Amino acid sequence: MGLDDQVEKMQTRQSYVNVWHTDLMNTVVDDTPYCCFALICGPCASYMLRRRALYNDMSRYLCCAGYVPCSGKCGEKNCPELCLCTEVFCCFANSVASTRFLLQDEFNIQTTQCDNCIIGFMICLQQVACICSLVACITGSDEIGDLADLLTCLSDLVFCSVCPCLQTQHKIEMDKRDGKLGRELVMAVPPMQQMSRIDQQTPPLVGYPPQQVYAPYGQPPPPYAQGYPPAGYPPSAYPPPPPGAYPPPPPGAYPPPPPGAYPPPPPGAYPPPPPGAYPPAPGYPSADYSK
Repeated sequence: MGLDDQVEKMQTRQSYVNVWHTDLMNTVVDDTPYCCFALICGPCASYMLRRRALYNDMSRYLCCAGYVPCSGKCGEKNCPELCLCTEVFCCFANSVASTRFLLQDEFNIQTTQCDNCIIGFMICLQQVACICSLVACITGSDEIGDLADLLTCLSDLVFCSVCPCLQTQHKIEMDKRDGKLGRELVMAVPPMQQMSRIDQQTPPLVGYPPQQVYAPYGQPPPPYAQGYPPAGYPPSAYPPPPPGAYPPPPPGAYPPPPPGAYPPPPPGAYPPPPPGAYPPAPGYPSADYSK
């Protein structure tokens, strides 16, 4: 990946809308055992997290996840496990950052302002300590050398505090991806009987627009927000027919059915109505159906 590609990728990350499941300030509380493990043995945690980020498919492995110029030129295809071990022990900081970039590009995750401040403070402190060490070597001043040693120890302490939180953040995000956080997995497909019910309340999907809410079963649906035809549709290409376009059929167009087409009903199929069910019209004698 060239320099232009790296700059373009960094600009693309600024438009990501998703966030990490846990920020750096809460990783120690959310997963304390793993944070302690990442503090004690950071390279081992980085090795396992990279394998897990690649879905345990080492054929997809590239040195530093393809974010450095030497990626793909270190014999990764022949022995990816050995190359990954070399990366996490010799370029530990790059291995952690590469796993982070790999997850961000896969899930469109942005880094919060608080996380940026913590990471930026760690990097700036390391740079200042490096500059003081160079100045002390050039000038030979003992005071600047002592200051450089103090800043170096402080930068190492900050790095050893922030890096385990970064790896724990990656681990929690992959736990969410793999469905190990309970109902946090949003990519699972519900069963068919749950999809067909309209009165079931389902939790909103993380990172997705809100779903349409339907009225419970037995209640009328909400009124439409738009009339008919819907807005945005062109008018009908067929105008309404003028009056008289369809004249009535001529006499005899539908001849009566032939005799015997509808046989009379059998006796007793229609019992006579009770007396008084149909009162006679004025001026007509009443009929006696009892005879």
